[in-house]
Amino acid sequence: MLPILFAVVIAIGILVYFGLVANRRGREMREAEKSDIAGGVGGEPTQDLTALKRPTVSSFRIEGVEAIVTFAVPLGEGDVDEVMADLLVAEAVEVLRDEAPGRSIDDVTTVVAYAGSEPREVGRRSLEFPGSLPPALGFGHLLQFSKLGLDPIDGQFEGTLSAGISVGSGSDDLGLIGETLVLPNAVDLGLRTRGLDPSTMHAGEFVLTLLELLGYDVSSSELSGTYTATKAGRSTYIREEPHAPDGHPELDEAVINQFMFDFSSSGADRGLLVTEKWGPYEIYEREKRQPRVRFITRERLQGFVDALSLG
Repeated sequence: MLPILFAVVIAIGILVYFGLVANRRGREMREAEKSDIAGGVGGEPTQDLTALKRPTVSSFRIEGVEAIVTFAVPLGEGDVDEVMADLLVAEAVEVLRDEAPGRSIDDVTTVVAYAGSEPREVGRRSLEFPGSLPPALGFGHLLQFSKLGLDPIDGQFEGTLSAGISVGSGSDDLGLIGETLVLPNAVDLGLRTRGLDPSTMHAGEFVLTLLELLGYDVSSSELSGTYTATKAGRSTYIREEPHAPDGHPELDEAVINQFMFDFSSSGADRGLLVTEKWGPYEIYEREKRQPRVRFITRERLQGFVDALSLG
């Protein structure tokens, strides 16, 4: 009798053990599925631009029946883009929602959004009932972006290398990159919501802001003008090389050498040097010898933008 009882106990123990293992595996698989949904199969994010960081609020006030929200968002000349207006008005409603606790909004019937360096009204929305807010939709729901077919950084490393020979006029005054770049409307709006005016931006802040919009975690490094951009477990070391009005318009060899050394010391998976200067032929040779680095020079900035596959 005892041997039979002992065998039964052993069998139950085995069943419990495998049941626990199966249950744990089930949890792990469900977590993996959640990770795949949020980040894409194989760890590559199926990132779109609907998760943009919310625009900075300059001021909020209630005047009579109006809730007025002013955003630190630069506007272009002329009429405000319709999508930008709708987006900021929707965000103004969310700001009112955030500010509502502890305030009396029972009399508010209209939400008004302002933006621009010299704030002007971009749009307004009437509430269905005084003090009654519509359901929360989340910032960016009006930005209809398709999934990115190719990340702009990936586009630099997976595309054909360009020799990058300087094609400038020889003038030290290169002018603003916003005067030459052709930006998709979606990218233009995204940059503005982050407080960056495309007409006056510099190459470094343009690339860094764009990467943030695309889901990169961008942080400054110990060295001035250097950053680390991380996404899907892959790190990219970035150096910004600005162009001074009285500086040489072509990327200097000493800067290239220093970048190559700093990248090697950084431990990052990839390296980008971003500059408004023209690129000498030497950068092409450097990229061939070290395929983990790329130089985003003036003549390559448009290609960086074009690497985005946007609907």
